[in-house]
Amino acid sequence: MALIDQFGRVVNYVRMSVTDRCDFRCVYCMAEDMTFLPKSSILTLEEIERIATAFVDLGVSKIRLTGGEPLIRNNVISLFQQLGKLDDLHDLVTTTNGSQLTTLAQPLRDAGVQRLNISLDSLNPERFKDLTRFGKLDTVLAGIDAAKDAGFKQIKLNSVIIKGRNDDEVLDLVNYAREKAIDISFIEEMPLGVITEHNRGESLCTSDEVRQIIEQEYELIPDTFKTAGPSRYYRFTNSDSRVGFISPHSHNFCGDCNRVRVTVEGRLLLCLGNEHSVDLREPLRNGCSDEELKAIIVDAMKIKPKSHEFDVHDEPQILRFMNTTGG
Repeated sequence: MALIDQFGRVVNYVRMSVTDRCDFRCVYCMAEDMTFLPKSSILTLEEIERIATAFVDLGVSKIRLTGGEPLIRNNVISLFQQLGKLDDLHDLVTTTNGSQLTTLAQPLRDAGVQRLNISLDSLNPERFKDLTRFGKLDTVLAGIDAAKDAGFKQIKLNSVIIKGRNDDEVLDLVNYAREKAIDISFIEEMPLGVITEHNRGESLCTSDEVRQIIEQEYELIPDTFKTAGPSRYYRFTNSDSRVGFISPHSHNFCGDCNRVRVTVEGRLLLCLGNEHSVDLREPLRNGCSDEELKAIIVDAMKIKPKSHEFDVHDEPQILRFMNTTGG
């Protein structure tokens, strides 16, 4: 059995949400007043481990644990430790807002996490709090330093740039990444969930616009560096840091998509921008065997769509927020 969809794309990368809860409420990700799922609806750590193991048996070599904020889930380090023991899993990674890294960076590295993505949208404390609603910039910056001390193979910042909110900080964020000798990716805002805080069509800052800002100061050279994710990377002439661009609107990357997601409720989501999904929680809780679980996953590849249909100028077609999705 292998994970190949109807368009011949091989799936070797899974993003799994371990919680829909978060200690931030970033304006592009969640509503300020959120209703979270009852604990009985979300996968247990043991269920997540079992699904992850099934994917690895089917040829998946990279798993990213996400949230919400994954590091606030109780005892989540034990899950990282168990996944870190899987021989055929070559890339165990996570995305975090950085709030817990001062205490958990080293345990994550010890558990086998090789690469770490940290969200950072502003270096101005007041603006950072405005964008995250609850976040404290000094805590996140201290977490980034703790991650550097822990010795991860790669640390990358993720920044969502919103016109009129933080587009004047693009170069500041690049310079911070260069100073810390880490990478940075700029991500176009994705229209998931209904938000009233800003108009996504008016606030979209495309990758090309961000790149033009950077090139006012630095020459960017296309780089051959590639991860399993959708970032297109560039390098500098005078720094080891790289700049990546994730461009779901302006440079659609669906043609070579190698990813699926498992939501916090156990839905195998075949595309971030569509609702094509298969329930894995119900068969798990009804006592399916490992082979039956793998067969369900293989069969689900038949409904993986060719592409997403993101349009920031219309009402969002996907009503779920990013916090339940798996990154």
